[in-house]
Amino acid sequence: MPVTVTRTTVTTTMTTSSGLGSPTIVGSPRALTQPLGLLRLLQLVSTCVAFSLVASVGAWTGFMGNWSMFTWCFCFSVTLIILIVELCGLQARFPLSWRNFPITFACYAALFCLSASIIYPTTYVQFMSHGRSRDHAIAATFFSCVACVAYATEVAWTRARPGEITGYMATVPGLLKVLETFVACIIFVFISSAHLYQHQPALEWCVAVYAICFILAAVAILLNLGECTNVLPIPFPSFLSGLALLSVLLYATALVLWPLYQFDEKYGGQPRRARDVGCGSRHNYYVCDWDRRLAVAILTAINLLAYVADLVYSAHLVFVKV
Repeated sequence: MPVTVTRTTVTTTMTTSSGLGSPTIVGSPRALTQPLGLLRLLQLVSTCVAFSLVASVGAWTGFMGNWSMFTWCFCFSVTLIILIVELCGLQARFPLSWRNFPITFACYAALFCLSASIIYPTTYVQFMSHGRSRDHAIAATFFSCVACVAYATEVAWTRARPGEITGYMATVPGLLKVLETFVACIIFVFISSAHLYQHQPALEWCVAVYAICFILAAVAILLNLGECTNVLPIPFPSFLSGLALLSVLLYATALVLWPLYQFDEKYGGQPRRARDVGCGSRHNYYVCDWDRRLAVAILTAINLLAYVADLVYSAHLVFVKV
């Protein structure tokens, strides 16, 4: 459902501003000569070089290496699809809303490449012996950083501004939805070991909070990408405001309960990292339980701040059907 955001016009036109004062031309080879087209070529090349360097020497063993390789291949593939769609003018046949899909993917890709640029060198590269493989891995990390900056730049260029044609996912609340779901996915990775929370009902409640809020935010994103916001029994703006408020309340409980039951001895927690025998030695591809608990606590705080910001922006934006 197209909507009009206060001070930002949203329509069904297929031409969007690049944020540089000139429109992006789609359905023509000239799309590649525009600033946004050139930026996407940079994204394509940098992700391609990153996974090619790693694949050529097999430097992607283990979970962290697999995650980084998946990130680069996934971002390369979707960026290639976006370029093909724009070059061939196939936006009308694309199964998802073209007003919302490119910036949604760019935001996810920036976060994915950022995570790979941090995880790959810290959990893999530093444990490699000097040689050709390590040099390739370092170069791949550099190109991953370039890709991250390129995707972040696209988000900055194409996000909603006064008077520009855009979609809901280009607004601050829409981009915050992407951040919220991404952080939740990272939380799920850290709590993949059930023994971290199964011994306490309060911790199980926290896991339920992460899952519920992730599902609701993902539904909001999918409704916009599929232009199905009119299927809700309540107005979509009311759904967004209620979602943000509910998520803030739920995450507030998780922010209190998770650290309390994980790090307070009164509730069976472990306040000191030194007491975790698994953290006594350094291992590549491995994160000990205490570090996992701490990471989840930090990510919970980050997501709570994201939901608070989402609630504030949603309260100040007025949505009107057009």
